[in-house]
Amino acid sequence: MCDPAQLLENNRDWSAQKLLDDPTFFERLSGLNSPEFLWIGCSDSRVPANEIVGLEPGRVFVHRNVANQVAHTDLNCLSVAQYAVDVLKVKHIIITGHYDCGGVRAAMGGQHHGIVDNWIRSIRDTYMLHQNDLESMDEQQRMDRLCELNVIRQVDNICHTRIVQNAWERGDALTVHGWIYRLKDGVLHDLQVTKTSPQDVAPLYRVTNAEGCAWPPAS
Repeated sequence: MCDPAQLLENNRDWSAQKLLDDPTFFERLSGLNSPEFLWIGCSDSRVPANEIVGLEPGRVFVHRNVANQVAHTDLNCLSVAQYAVDVLKVKHIIITGHYDCGGVRAAMGGQHHGIVDNWIRSIRDTYMLHQNDLESMDEQQRMDRLCELNVIRQVDNICHTRIVQNAWERGDALTVHGWIYRLKDGVLHDLQVTKTSPQDVAPLYRVTNAEGCAWPPAS
């Protein structure tokens, strides 16, 4: 069983090995400050963002929370998104869930778990929106599909923010993606819900200008 002292020792071994393998690794890493990707993923340690997409640390700006939520009341997530979009000028936001997500499983189970119940409430709302379809499936299919639906909802949520829509209004090339990761084989899957402009957002959720008109106007 590892303890904190062992973790520090592991870190020293890792650092030394990195320098043996690549003497310029840390020097190069310290100069990487212009990531093109914002990754919003689950806190689950089995889904390390840069590693599963084959990029070095520093190439992906990462925010993680239980069940990869984008809540409009979460100043942590929104601050990360605003900094990534407005300051770092990322070109892609990738909402990444994973199958067999503990947060999704907890929401689907309907039991009480403590304060986290408030956090996963929106997943339960998603379940209810799709209840008829979900309850026609077996348990594993239902779990997998709810994990996908959760990602799709978070893609919508981030696109409903002024952060993303203001970037589009400025003409920034910003694309939002929804992906899901399968722990059993390590493969990412694109859920085909990519959004690139306000036209991909329902009119009711589009940012309005000072005159109260949606931008751009609905055709």
